[in-house]
Amino acid sequence: MRRRTLVALLGSCHPEPVVAVTAITTALAIAAGLGVRSLIVLLAILTGQLSIGWGNDYLDRDRDRAALRADKPVAQGEIAGALVGRASVAALLVCVPMSFALGWRAGLVHLVAVAAGWVYNLFAKASVLSPLPYVVAFGLIPSIVTLASPAPRFAPLWAGAGGALLGASAHFTNTLPDLADDARAGIRGLPHRLGRLGSLTAAVVLLAGACLVLALGPRGGLGFVAGVLLALAAFAIVGIVLAAGRPDRSRDAFRLTVLTAVLAVGLLVLRGNQLT
Repeated sequence: MRRRTLVALLGSCHPEPVVAVTAITTALAIAAGLGVRSLIVLLAILTGQLSIGWGNDYLDRDRDRAALRADKPVAQGEIAGALVGRASVAALLVCVPMSFALGWRAGLVHLVAVAAGWVYNLFAKASVLSPLPYVVAFGLIPSIVTLASPAPRFAPLWAGAGGALLGASAHFTNTLPDLADDARAGIRGLPHRLGRLGSLTAAVVLLAGACLVLALGPRGGLGFVAGVLLALAAFAIVGIVLAAGRPDRSRDAFRLTVLTAVLAVGLLVLRGNQLT
């Protein structure tokens, strides 16, 4: 495969969320004490995310071309849509055995999470239920880790709830920069129906809930580091509220929302040793 084609293929997988979700889950597995099995977690999550990302660009290829999406290699003619589609299927085929290498329980739960991503691609993306696949997939991430441990069990309720809230907020945050392009392409998910301010508000409320659940949910108290992360998240949320009321500061509001999401992820990984 030529270098230019490979670069375009990687650009079609939605690399930012692929890297983010893979890194978060792997860090959580390491924090939970999975050791070498964390590498299998990495490969399973990575192949699942690649399948979802490539599948999204393959299914949206005509819509992206019509919208002249400059950030989509398929829409720009840099790579054939058929190749992206084949890559998606190949990644999914590798994902199945990699998932079951974690054990049948963790494997099934991970494939349910991957299926949620495909439901988003196929149906939910343009519906009022667009956040639901994110809720399901992110809510299952802690359980993928705990079920892959030597003593398999589902993750505590606080971890699943925190993951679900984080996933829902990620949907609204991730959609914010593309609201206009998506609207022109005829996509009418929940963020598009709420509009920019409504989506930003939803993202902030969900992030605040995720931070509180992940900081206060586990037994044993808040702890110094968790307290610092929670305080920083609170300051960031105040900044979002102040910036959201000014059109010239909308970009700052988005950046602070991303920062709050990073802090929430930090809280989740920090609590990883309390999962198992």
